[in-house]
Amino acid sequence: MRAHASIWILTLGLAGVQAVCAQVLSDPTRPPAAFQSVGQLPAGPDRGGLILQSVLISSDSRSAIISGQHVMLGEKFRGVRLVRVAETEVVLLGGGTSRTLKLFPGVEKRPAGSTREIGLPETPRNARTSAHRTPGPRRPR
Repeated sequence: MRAHASIWILTLGLAGVQAVCAQVLSDPTRPPAAFQSVGQLPAGPDRGGLILQSVLISSDSRSAIISGQHVMLGEKFRGVRLVRVAETEVVLLGGGTSRTLKLFPGVEKRPAGSTREIGLPETPRNARTSAHRTPGPRRPR
């Protein structure tokens, strides 16, 4: 009888240890807390709480997802009207002032420069590609 009691105590103790270990481990595939809910995203102070999350452009319509709301071009949203939709930004007009929301704030699009500007050595433009080309069929002259 005493042996059975010891086995039960040992079993309960091991179950308790497993529960404690399972609580310590977190799901490695879980996204960061900021991405769990659109409503929980921090609002940008310079944008008045409006966040451009997506831009939708098709052949017959333009719209954007702003702070979790789907807004069509020309529609009013929180007292402002969506007046322009571009690939990386939208323009809102309200109260006589316009406000631009960027899809990627802090990222500026620049034309590509020469490799010398970013510190890479100059190489002939076709040096890499010409070495890997296979000869194709020849055209008659």
